[in-house]
Amino acid sequence: MKIGEKLKRLRQANSLTQEELANRAYLTKGFISQLERDQTSPSIATLKDILDVLGVSLADFFQDHSPTKVVYPVSARITTSNSTSACRVEVLVPDAQNRMMDPVLVTLASGAALPTQEPHEGEEFGIVLKGVIHLKVDSRTFKVKQQECFYFRSNTQHAVVNAGKQEARILWVVTPPIFG
Repeated sequence: MKIGEKLKRLRQANSLTQEELANRAYLTKGFISQLERDQTSPSIATLKDILDVLGVSLADFFQDHSPTKVVYPVSARITTSNSTSACRVEVLVPDAQNRMMDPVLVTLASGAALPTQEPHEGEEFGIVLKGVIHLKVDSRTFKVKQQECFYFRSNTQHAVVNAGKQEARILWVVTPPIFG
C-alpha cells in the first residue's frame, strides 16, 4: 500500500488543498507534499493527526475496502476554501465522488450573499434554519423565512442574500455534488 497516494485521495475527496490539510494538522505544506509523493513516511502519531483531520480512523485507513459510513460528526465537516467570516459553507458529508447529493450548511451574516451560481446540471433543495433570505432564481426573487424551504432546478442562474438583521443558516442539498 502506498500511504502517500491514499492520503492524497482522501485529501482531495475532502476538498482540501495541501496547505489547508497542513494547517489543520499543524504540519507544513512541504511535508504533506513529500508524504503524498511517498518521499517520506509519517510517524504513527503524525499519521493519526492527519487522519483525524480527514475524518478517517487508523483502522479504516489500513483496510482494503472502504466501509459505508452512516454518521458524520461535526468534526468531519469541511469548510470550503472560498468561505469568509460573512459567508461560510460547510460540506456536511465529505467525499463527493461517492455521493449523489451534496448537503451543506450555509451561514450568512446580515446582508451577506453567496456568490451568484451560473446554471448547471441538477436540482437544489434548502430549508432556512434561522433568519430570512432572498433567493433569486433567474429573474424572480423569493423571500424565504425561517422553517420554510425551497426547491428548484439548477439550470438557471441563482443567488442568495441574507435579508434579515441576524445571521441566517440554510441546510442546502445539491444534486449532483458541486461543493466537495
